[in-house]
Amino acid sequence: AAPAVPGYSPGFKKPPAMLRLKRKRLRRSESAASASPPCGAAPRAPSMPARRNPFSSLENAPRAAGNPKPIIISSCVLHSFFIQLLEPVCEEKPVPRSEPSDRTDDLALTNDFHLPVAVPEVPSSPRHEFPADWSIKTRLLFMSSQPFTWTEHLKAQEEAQGFAQHCRTTETNLPQSIQEPKLSVELRCAFQQSLVYWLHPSLPWLQMFPRIGADRKIAGKANPWSQDEALQQVLMSEWSVSFTSLYNLLRAKLCPYFYVCTYQFTVLFRAAGLAGSDVITAVISPTTRGLREAMRSEGIEFSLPLVEESRTRKQKNSDVNLDTEAGNSLEVSNSTEDGEEPAPSDDDDDEASFSWLEEMGVQDKVKKPDALSIKLHKEKHEVHVDHKPESLALVKGTNTFTLLNFLINCKSLVAVAGPQAGLPPTLLSPVAFRGGTMQTLKARSINAKARVQLAYKDISSLEIVGPIMPHALHSLTMLLKSAQRGTFSAVLYTHEPTAVFNTNLDNASPALNKESIHKDLPACGLHPKTLDQLSQCPTLGKYSIRFLEMKDYAYTWKS
Repeated sequence: AAPAVPGYSPGFKKPPAMLRLKRKRLRRSESAASASPPCGAAPRAPSMPARRNPFSSLENAPRAAGNPKPIIISSCVLHSFFIQLLEPVCEEKPVPRSEPSDRTDDLALTNDFHLPVAVPEVPSSPRHEFPADWSIKTRLLFMSSQPFTWTEHLKAQEEAQGFAQHCRTTETNLPQSIQEPKLSVELRCAFQQSLVYWLHPSLPWLQMFPRIGADRKIAGKANPWSQDEALQQVLMSEWSVSFTSLYNLLRAKLCPYFYVCTYQFTVLFRAAGLAGSDVITAVISPTTRGLREAMRSEGIEFSLPLVEESRTRKQKNSDVNLDTEAGNSLEVSNSTEDGEEPAPSDDDDDEASFSWLEEMGVQDKVKKPDALSIKLHKEKHEVHVDHKPESLALVKGTNTFTLLNFLINCKSLVAVAGPQAGLPPTLLSPVAFRGGTMQTLKARSINAKARVQLAYKDISSLEIVGPIMPHALHSLTMLLKSAQRGTFSAVLYTHEPTAVFNTNLDNASPALNKESIHKDLPACGLHPKTLDQLSQCPTLGKYSIRFLEMKDYAYTWKS
């Protein structure tokens, strides 16, 4: 026999016997506890309900026979759901926002309920239109007391008609209120039309948006091009053709805008007449010093609107401080207000900083910083904004064509390692283009009940998932305005790197008006009301709309 080892027990060799012994002891303890209590003892509280099996999932969990019961939601929980994203966000530590997963279940609606209740900040006066939001949404969740059954089970003819209306850019004008939305074929076809978007490249087994931070979702998927240079060249060649096609459509004002989504940054191209600009514009975010240097070396003229705005604000604050320190000195006050005294340049500072060495005669003995160090010192403010929303770069006019060629030939546009290695950037467009694939947003409706005092109130929800572009958001709200009788709420999930696209570029032309926009963009594929909204100057700044509500056909929102 093997020698006994101190502290060694062979009980682990027979786990079934050990488990049976534990269950037997448990039954004995329960039988002893269930005996009648002595006289005068307090009655025993009812036992707790059986614990849920932690190894069960939604697919294999037993379900009760018959019709499924509706989800019951208390009024406070329902309120907290709407306000879940409305807490003020600190700039230093932004709240991380989770992207919607590829697979959703019937209880996804309740996952967001257990959150603190907050009061939303909304504009004091409701408006008949909400501002343009140029960020890409990943998920929309509409809630209304009116059912969304009209969005379910579209007939084959209605679906085909919706695709045809999209391709032919058919304009649909609905009445202010529809009594029977489920019976309105025009409404259901328009709903299908609003879900269509165009994508390149289209790889069904890969999620092509979002691309920033998508390595975890793409990891493990088949990517035969990662180690095949010939295949990578074919993919990039096709991508270049599609990219050029989109730009030509944009320049001809047949495409209102499109997005180029890389694994590091996103580019938004907008046609002349949109966002208050009379020329083609392209905004890039986030950027780095290396990318900006490469653009400068290619002769691309661009600006950093948020960095310049910060400098202007600091200059104004310094001017105000000078005025305060000057006190009753009229001369200093006048020179400061008139701006006659120019601000010292960095070059003058550098020359002055080394002039004293020459005066002392030791300029050859002291080692001066090289030109690269001086340049980095000058650009320290630009380097600090790398990978941040403040690094937004704006390209205007003919420089956008130079940017097109730069992006096509830029080797760093495609990852060389990792799950996205060799995969071209994603092109998103509201209209068809060469090499583009028609895709549709995913939509589903859920019915629930909210507890209001002592009664229950029916609440319906509509969830839209996918790359939701600005025109799609406006089109959906126009449909819901008629179908839900002017009353609904929505929670909007934003792809955060694109929220900064709502920055006002301050390049509006005084002669620009709605008439010229409609004349110059006759067939861009947008509804006239959507075109009116997107033609306005952005007003949201670095933020995006996160909560939208309509009451009595008037909008309020929270950004």
